[in-house]
Amino acid sequence: MTIDPSTAFRVKVEHGFSPNGKEPCLGGKLNEKAVWVDESICIGCKYCANVATNTFVIEPYMGRSRAIRQDGDSIEIIQEAIQTCPVSCIHWVAFEELDRLRAQLAEIEIQPLGMLPKTGKKLNP
Repeated sequence: MTIDPSTAFRVKVEHGFSPNGKEPCLGGKLNEKAVWVDESICIGCKYCANVATNTFVIEPYMGRSRAIRQDGDSIEIIQEAIQTCPVSCIHWVAFEELDRLRAQLAEIEIQPLGMLPKTGKKLNP
């Protein structure tokens, strides 16, 4: 099964509410910040995706990291992934900033990282 990371940008928000047991009144905790990957400076090292496997994936075409879930891993695991980033491209931001950041990223022309094409053939040197 192939996961399309760009799905995170197309998902519609459902306004229906159903309790999940994590509400503050039941002892749960709501996140105050969202995690954001600045894909324009990401080098595709995959450290974050290896640490917080439920939060980050490497986008297959561009070869850069993307946050696909805000609740995929614990805050501690996400923070560890942020700290492993060698170029500091992962940040905590306000949820309200995500749309602006996505729009800003869409305006930048980002080139795919130098990855070899995926083929079924073995490449000869």
